[in-house]
Amino acid sequence: MRNLVITLVTALVLGGCAAGADNAQVKAGPGVTADTISLGVLTDLTGPFSQSALIRIKGYELFLSELNERGGICGRKVELKQKDHGYNVDRALEGYFELEPQVLGFIDVTGAQMTAAVAPDLMQTRAIVAPASWSASLLGNPHMMIVGTTYDLDVINGLDHLRRENLLKPGDTIGHVHVDSDYGRNSLEGSQFAADQWGLKLITKTVPEAVTDVITPVQELKAAGAKAVFLSTSPPQTASAVGTADKLGWDAPFLVNAVGYDPLILDSPVADAVVKRVRVVSPIAPYAADLPGPKAVAQKFERKFPGQKPTGSVDHGYAIGIAFAAVLEKACAARDLSRDGVLRAFQDTNAVDTDSLTGPLRFSLVGRPSSTQSYIARPDRQAPGGLAVLANLFESDLVKLKGTRAK
Repeated sequence: MRNLVITLVTALVLGGCAAGADNAQVKAGPGVTADTISLGVLTDLTGPFSQSALIRIKGYELFLSELNERGGICGRKVELKQKDHGYNVDRALEGYFELEPQVLGFIDVTGAQMTAAVAPDLMQTRAIVAPASWSASLLGNPHMMIVGTTYDLDVINGLDHLRRENLLKPGDTIGHVHVDSDYGRNSLEGSQFAADQWGLKLITKTVPEAVTDVITPVQELKAAGAKAVFLSTSPPQTASAVGTADKLGWDAPFLVNAVGYDPLILDSPVADAVVKRVRVVSPIAPYAADLPGPKAVAQKFERKFPGQKPTGSVDHGYAIGIAFAAVLEKACAARDLSRDGVLRAFQDTNAVDTDSLTGPLRFSLVGRPSSTQSYIARPDRQAPGGLAVLANLFESDLVKLKGTRAK
């Protein structure tokens, strides 16, 4: 018996040493210690997008708490290091250069201008970034992890939804009001492609990002006889456009990219008009989606953050967490948690199942969106998160055609 005890103790000690040695054999990069992996969050906690950013971070925290309970990645707990840029480029750069040496990669960079500002340095540091954006212009950067369908493909899927509802037919006029930014310009590519393929007449209206009042473009589109309008705008611009249509007695449907809708609009004077006219096209599941993945996230969120008001940003953060962890797990399997190792793992990741929080994700096709499917939802005061699903994930045949031509 004494010999057996000695043998067992020796085995445990040697096993622990072997595990430690095995852990030490993992090649490590910045932000990786023997116990932790640090990821950066460079976001807007005090500026115009603070509400969505704060809830998206809850999604990260929810996923990472579960991941860490399961043992983390390569035996290491995954933690977040955050910096607030208040939607200011200079502050973003300052925060980025402070965080960059401390983290393996960035699970969040919020804002198109901020993402563009840090992009050149990524080529030098080799870190990967998951921007809070779906702009196709970012696909050319091999360090950008775009989780979900790009803006242009969302637009095509949204317009196809109207066609399926017999609200659009060949020869009809459609309008597209878009901000003068990557977001707006990429969205416009979708409506231009759809109009060309389906024989629609497209009238475009460009608005500056800083302008809230979009009354004139809506008046002009009504006068032109547009049968539907796509809005690639900010939430305040969306409210202005829909409120104007309501005052004009114009019943045309308004489609909106996900970033152009904020549930707070349901507490505004134009709430009734928004509920009546607006349809939201999103690469991420609405919080109230009646599917196993979104339902599980909602249940977990309500247990972990009781009293917090949720939005679809919870699902967005959780989905990014799944995608980032899948890449890190692949790097761990290769025993390489250096930035180059993570970058190789990212570019070799061709199947991530987010359980319908997004469409199936594939990052291994360079220059191509990770997903091509969209949700269609309608604003709903009674639905948790402010959106009720009209159509679950689907992909227009036109999206498939556009993807074929892009090859």
